[in-house]
Amino acid sequence: MQLSDFDFDLPEGLIAVRPAVPRESAQLLVARGGSVGAGIEDLHVADLIDQFHAGDRLVLNNTKVIPARLSGARHRATTDAGSGAGVAKVEVTLLEPAADGTWMALAKPLRKVKAGEEIVFSEALSARVEEIAEGQLRLRFNCTGDDFDAALNAAGAMPLPPYIAALRAPDEADKTDYQTVFARHSGAVAAPTASLHFTRPMLEALAAKGVAFTEVTLHVGAGTFLPVKVDDVATHKMHAEWGEVSDQAAAEIAATKAAGGRVIAVGTTALRLIESASASGQIAPFRGTTEIFIYPGYRFRVTDALMTNFHLPKSTLLMLVSALMGADRIREIYAHAVAKGYRFFSYGDASLLIPESRN
Repeated sequence: MQLSDFDFDLPEGLIAVRPAVPRESAQLLVARGGSVGAGIEDLHVADLIDQFHAGDRLVLNNTKVIPARLSGARHRATTDAGSGAGVAKVEVTLLEPAADGTWMALAKPLRKVKAGEEIVFSEALSARVEEIAEGQLRLRFNCTGDDFDAALNAAGAMPLPPYIAALRAPDEADKTDYQTVFARHSGAVAAPTASLHFTRPMLEALAAKGVAFTEVTLHVGAGTFLPVKVDDVATHKMHAEWGEVSDQAAAEIAATKAAGGRVIAVGTTALRLIESASASGQIAPFRGTTEIFIYPGYRFRVTDALMTNFHLPKSTLLMLVSALMGADRIREIYAHAVAKGYRFFSYGDASLLIPESRN
C-alpha cells in the first residue's frame, strides 16, 4: 500500500473552524457494509438514537484536554553579546508530562530559549527550561497539582489542531467547544473529536433505550497530527500515547461481546485503545502506552462499529477507517461526503461506520 492510495481532494471551504450549534445538529453520515455501492444515509447526530439498539455498548474516551497553548516571556539573567535581549516573547505548546514532574513542550521561536532560563506565563505560572533536545523543551513549572491546574486553566488556551489554528486563533469558546461533556482525566493535548457531538440529554436518551456506556482513557497527543512521511505505509512508525482500560471497563466490554451485543467505539482514540487491550484476542485490562497502527489488513478483535469525524488525506486515521470498511468503500464514502458538503476534521460532522457483519 502506498501513501497515495489514501489521498483525496478536499476543498478548503469544507474544513470546519467552529462546531455545529447545538452539538447534535451536526450532519451524520451512516454507512453500512464494506462493499462499494452499499447504502449511505445522510442524517444528523440527533438521529443517532435511532441507530443504536438495546444491548449496544458505546465506548467513550473520557480524557480531558488541557489548555496547552501558553504565551509567555523568556527571562534571561544576562545579555551577553549576541545572546539577545533579556526578555523575549515565546509561544509554548505542552506535549506530555514526564515521570519526574516535568513537561515536554514545543517553543516558538525555539532559538530564543536556552536551558536554565525562565519563561513567565502569568503571575501564578512560570517554568524553568531544564533541557532542550531534539527540538523540544523539558519544562519544570513553579507549581504542581491543583495549583498547576488552576494556573494553567487561567493562562492557557486550547491547543486547536494546526488546520484550524492556521485559519483563526483560539478563544474562550474553545474551552467549552473543544471538550467533551464526559471529560474527566486531564492529560490530552487534542480532543477525541467524535465525542464532541454528544450532549447530556443525548446520553440520557440512549441510556433510556438500553444502550450501555463504558469509559476508557487515552490521552491524545500532538503526534495525532503528524503527517505520514513514508511512501510504503506499512513502514510508518506510530506515535505513542498513554491509555487505560480498567478492570471494570474490560469486564463490561467482554460481557457485551458474550451477550452478542455490539461494541461501538466513539472515536478512533477509543478504538485504538480497546484494540490495544485486545492483543491476546480478547479484551483485557490495559494500562500503559500504545503505538498501535491500524491500516488495511488489520483484523479487528473487539470493535464492531465506529463513530468518527472525517479525517485528513494521507493520515493514519484515514488508514484506520479504511481498515474497518475497506479502502474502496471509504473512497466512496468520502467522495459522497465532499459532494454533499459535509464539514471535515475536528469541529466537523460525523460518520457512523458499520462493517457488513455487524449491521
